[in-house]
Amino acid sequence: MQTGIKEKEEKAVKKTKSKKKQKWVKPRHFVFRHLLFPIIVPLTYLKYDIKVEKFKGQRDQKYLILFNHQTAFDQFFVGMAFKRPIYYMATEDIFSKGWISSVIRYLVAPIPIKKQTTDVRAVLNCMKVVAEGGTIAIAPEGNRTYSGETVNMNPSIAMLAKKLNIPILLYRIEGGYGAHPRWSDVVRRGSIRGYVSRVIEPDEYKDMSYDELYDIIKQGLYVNEANTDISYYHKKSAEYLDRVFYVCPYCGLSTFYAHGDTVECTKCKRQIKYMPNKLLKGVGFDFPHRFALDWYRAQENYINNLDTLALSDEPIWRDNASLSEVIPYKKKVGIARKTDISLYGDKVIIRYGNEELAMPFLEMSGASVLGKNKVNYYYKDKIYQLKGDKHFNALKFVNLYYRAKNISKGEENDKFLGL
Repeated sequence: MQTGIKEKEEKAVKKTKSKKKQKWVKPRHFVFRHLLFPIIVPLTYLKYDIKVEKFKGQRDQKYLILFNHQTAFDQFFVGMAFKRPIYYMATEDIFSKGWISSVIRYLVAPIPIKKQTTDVRAVLNCMKVVAEGGTIAIAPEGNRTYSGETVNMNPSIAMLAKKLNIPILLYRIEGGYGAHPRWSDVVRRGSIRGYVSRVIEPDEYKDMSYDELYDIIKQGLYVNEANTDISYYHKKSAEYLDRVFYVCPYCGLSTFYAHGDTVECTKCKRQIKYMPNKLLKGVGFDFPHRFALDWYRAQENYINNLDTLALSDEPIWRDNASLSEVIPYKKKVGIARKTDISLYGDKVIIRYGNEELAMPFLEMSGASVLGKNKVNYYYKDKIYQLKGDKHFNALKFVNLYYRAKNISKGEENDKFLGL
């Protein structure tokens, strides 16, 4: 009996030591990078009218690359500027796709991080990659912009940068929102630019405070595309703009339907066109917002002046979506292909078959938007994911959650709504 226990203990120790010895940076990543590069680059240029500027100052050393997040191809834009493999930080959703996740891990070994949490393991993995000579790339926003303006960045990026103590490269992507907004399924023809705008050496930032370094990073990556400098053309320019907007300037909380180059409020029936130069134009009336950014800010302001906790008796919206449980870094387990969702100002109730899942916002630990039509709720010890159809607005689910949490904490003036 004791011999069996001892053998199990020895196996456990060996397994732990083996894991410790496993390297993150592997020769095959270099091989696959050079094999895939001739395929990815032409496909990227075929999809996007982008000008990628090679980083001329690169040496045979490791870097921390920080980039603003505008399109689904941003990682390719970054990779095209460098000669060596890059290890990207990626959210847990990428690692919960079963065999697909295994292939991604094998080919490029991204660094996993949990959204809306302080992930100590992600920091340790970054340190491991750097110790092995690898270059890391991170989008400090953690989210693609919905409005064309760089969104909130976690201040902890400055702490991580100082801990890694390697040159920081600020990589700016300009025009990505105009060409491929997060809310759209189509790419419009119009120019994009990707380039390293600044190099910050360790000697330059070693005596800076975290706040000072954070401000430099934030300012260096800030992009605002609420302008008419470049036009981006597609006949479906407004399609799925209803993934973003749920507040009408005339009706308040509402529902929209977008098709072609027009989005319509289902309450007042007013229609707004999305023009090639990104301007918004009312059909037969003067729309009060010039750009999506203006409307987006007005929507956030509306929610931040709303007592959502008081909206608890009747659902504000009813939706349908599939429901899954996310097993972090492993897989998703389907619970129901179709559910009836009731969204209140203080909770979400999901019904399927004879089952009901009621999740009060104040009992959740987090909420996040993933991709274009998915929302994760971190409830108790589980992660539940809702995935709607192409017109599903996931943003409102997260915005209402954060507003309720801010009010409950006595932080009514906190403007952060999850992105």
